Amino acid sequence: MAQKEAEARAERLQEALDLAKHEDSAVSGSQDSVSAVGSTAPLIVVGLDGSSTSWDAFAWATGEAIRSNGSLVAVYVTPEVEPVATFGESLGYAAVEQARDEVAGQLRDEAKQRARELGLHLRFVRERGDTAPTITHIARSLGADLIVVGRSAKMLHHLAGSLGRRLVSRRDAPVIAVVP
Repeated sequence: MAQKEAEARAERLQEALDLAKHEDSAVSGSQDSVSAVGSTAPLIVVGLDGSSTSWDAFAWATGEAIRSNGSLVAVYVTPEVEPVATFGESLGYAAVEQARDEVAGQLRDEAKQRARELGLHLRFVRERGDTAPTITHIARSLGADLIVVGRSAKMLHHLAGSLGRRLVSRRDAPVIAVVP
């Protein structure tokens, strides 16, 4: 069962990446030749989880995409934690998945609206897994030029290692951790 779920997730990710690449080629093909000469538009991947610091990172990334005439992909990663019993009651898998889907939908809608208000096209990717490797995998698959994340506000992350620190240590792509 776990292997089938992993294969289904890999297939969904590949479809999202293929769509993103297709949209990139469609957008780059429609740019005029003046902007295409001598430079390529950067692809920026921003991690988004709904926290205030991730929205700060999103705002910075949208500004950078506009300044550089680049494109933006927002990535929302849900943890691979299975529902467990809480206070003696078991949580249903379907209920947890429905809640995750609702959160992802709200984030996608809010991010697309904010980008639209700025005149920027946004692609939204939702994936399940460990955040740092998942974001770097998506960024590498898309050929991203930059990864942007918000600074963690949790004290434990300052001691044990934040997402930004984990991404910087991987050296897959330049990373900016936005500090509000």
